Amino acid sequence: MSRKTALVVCPGRGSYNRPELGYIQQHLPAASPFRQQLGEFDALRAELGLATVTELDSAASFSNARHIKAENAAALIFSAGLADFSQINRDKFDIVAITGNSMGWYTALGCAGVWQGRDSMQLVTSMAQLTAGAAGGQFIYPLVNSDWQLDIDKQARLAEQLYLHQGALFMSIAYGGYAVLAGTQSAVQQAMQALPPCDERFPLLLPGHAAFHSPLMQSAADQALAHFAEPLFATPQLPLIDGRGVIWPSQLAQPSALKAYTLGQQVCDTFNFSRAIQVAVKEFAPEHIILLGPGSGLGGAVAQSLIALNWQGLSSKQDFSHAQQADCPFVLSMGLPEQRQLVC
Repeated sequence: MSRKTALVVCPGRGSYNRPELGYIQQHLPAASPFRQQLGEFDALRAELGLATVTELDSAASFSNARHIKAENAAALIFSAGLADFSQINRDKFDIVAITGNSMGWYTALGCAGVWQGRDSMQLVTSMAQLTAGAAGGQFIYPLVNSDWQLDIDKQARLAEQLYLHQGALFMSIAYGGYAVLAGTQSAVQQAMQALPPCDERFPLLLPGHAAFHSPLMQSAADQALAHFAEPLFATPQLPLIDGRGVIWPSQLAQPSALKAYTLGQQVCDTFNFSRAIQVAVKEFAPEHIILLGPGSGLGGAVAQSLIALNWQGLSSKQDFSHAQQADCPFVLSMGLPEQRQLVC
């Protein structure tokens, strides 16, 4: 059986919620080699006086105060992503590159072997604590219509708010057909009040989020760069595409440069997830895109990024939905049981 080439995409903050409780235990086989690494993660977090990943994932009920707390949510998302990655059937798929959204970049580093063992959980936990302690907030607003095509009016409204709040409001994440804005609490509140409501949900404040991927994170970046040593970063074993759309080649990318980008620029600058997806499909031409869990929320943003590119003739939500009805869809989400079985 010939293997299909695949791009792997890792979800970011906000992907482990009430419906995902128990995700790791449910999907990770008892005999999985990843269980040893999960045990190491648990041991480290116990030493740090934090709830273990297994304890959080196996809780009887979901607690917003506990599970959405930055250092806990980050640990759950990172562990779930690595667990899913370990379950991809390598006899079926040849992984040609990895990328991720926002915190998903950390998971991508773990999948590619840049962050390893206990140190990877130490980095994830510490970065969550450093950035969560910063000021500001984030909210999300759509840039597309109901058929996932660019809406010029929405784009103009958002640009106006960025102009009016220069130095206090920033483009945080380009997330497919959505813009995530970050800024001071005052700028976020004023912009959300000024933007006309749409789709019954937006503008949507992201709970528990600071002004990620903005200059307001500079202090957190400085602390991270000073605290973590270069040896915690290794040469990637698989190609990576970062939040600028820059490709980090396997076996060649320098750990020092990865550290500088990951703990510095990536923390303080816009994370262009859309561009990462578009560069990945253009440069690697994967036969499939595999979305890691937890959850299955990445699908829309990935599809919208492909539609903006007119990838393989996709020009609308309807086009994408029709293409996904194939026996083995182009985009395979491990958070959806029927698609997961095609991956594992």
